[in-house]
Amino acid sequence: MPKPVMPVMPLFDHDTSFLSTAAAAASLAGISIETLNSQCFCISLDTKALREALESTLGQPGLFELVQQRCPYLFAGHPVFINPAHLERMAQVVRAVESVIALPAYREEVLARSPTIARHDLGGAKGVFFGYDFHVTEGGFGLIEINTNAGGAMLNAALARAQHACCPAIEQLLPPSGRAETLEAGIIEMFRHEWALHGLDRPLRSIAIVDDAPEQQYLYPEFLLFQQLFQRHGLEAVIVDPSELSLRGGALRHNELVIDIVYNRLTDFALDAPANATLRQAYLERATLLTPHPQAHALYADKRNLALLCDAQWLQASGLPQATQNLLLASIPHTEVVTPESAERLWRERRRLFFKPCAGFGSRAAYRGDKLTQRVWQEILAADYVAQALVLPGLRTLSATIPAHVLKFDVRDYAYNGVVQWVAARLYQGQTTNFRTLGGGFAPVYPGPAPEA
Repeated sequence: MPKPVMPVMPLFDHDTSFLSTAAAAASLAGISIETLNSQCFCISLDTKALREALESTLGQPGLFELVQQRCPYLFAGHPVFINPAHLERMAQVVRAVESVIALPAYREEVLARSPTIARHDLGGAKGVFFGYDFHVTEGGFGLIEINTNAGGAMLNAALARAQHACCPAIEQLLPPSGRAETLEAGIIEMFRHEWALHGLDRPLRSIAIVDDAPEQQYLYPEFLLFQQLFQRHGLEAVIVDPSELSLRGGALRHNELVIDIVYNRLTDFALDAPANATLRQAYLERATLLTPHPQAHALYADKRNLALLCDAQWLQASGLPQATQNLLLASIPHTEVVTPESAERLWRERRRLFFKPCAGFGSRAAYRGDKLTQRVWQEILAADYVAQALVLPGLRTLSATIPAHVLKFDVRDYAYNGVVQWVAARLYQGQTTNFRTLGGGFAPVYPGPAPEA
């Protein structure tokens, strides 16, 4: 007979004052990740510590209230548990994708169908804050998309400072103290590395955080956190709309401040909008360093690239190591471009597919196939879309009530130059990831106990 698995909940009946670390570790032996995500109702968010992180440690007075008013579902109260093997596999996928994108054949094929600005000579800049988004369960795994201006890194630094464990068993799974400081130091180093790649023989002095009407953006609180971080490290930092920038004397300026780096949070990835004309010109004339940039979006975030990355024939012809090919084919759900020729077949198969706009972001205009109407289907056929094999998201149960409060989650690897900087989850309800769900938002990821051999 198989060894009985001890349920999680009785752990909380112990006198935690006397439960040793060894006993805590033993108490989790044999407990699956799925069990932790469905039966551990630990509330890890310390609201008082979060306020301190937002207003004193990282931010400024009033920032906590701003978050509560503007984006009340930004931080989830519960952690998400992930198998350590899956965390390692995600990092391997990031490295594998980087190895493909470095191939001249890949770059030539992708850039040939990209906007002209994507072929602009960058001078070496990589692009900051790539987000590799995964659906991960014990029975499923898939890289569902890549984003090149992924938000949330500084919010997760604040969240990491506001975690507590409800019992020793869970405490042993928490990341070590100082992880938030490590992330913040890595962020500064990342921007300094981008500046070094830019090739100017002087130190980095200024950064502009740029977005359309930034004070109206949902993640404006994060812009304030970035501004504070940059200032703490001796950099002048401003938060501006692109219309507030001017190009004078061969330099991009905000009033009289010369802008060395533009931290780009715009969703006009090719800088086509008239409001972005000055920024576009400055980028093309190398009057500032723009990061992330149009070429990064073309090479990484265009959803058509996923069809290439999971094309067995193309990967074989590329000369990649067989192990890399196998990893990509096993980790990226089959993706194909929607064409008039494939329309009839894809409609028949829609219930097992997810449809995304090629240049989309933020889950906008993305649809599960089983929810499609004929009207929406015609809109998809008239636009540029990919069809991706459906990989179900993970599930996190938040309470023992009947009916249980269950949310979906995806997992995001923040990465720079092929290295994972941070891993976070997003809890939500609905077809696509969002920050409109009671109990949802960014959640810390705890590496669960490794499965027994």
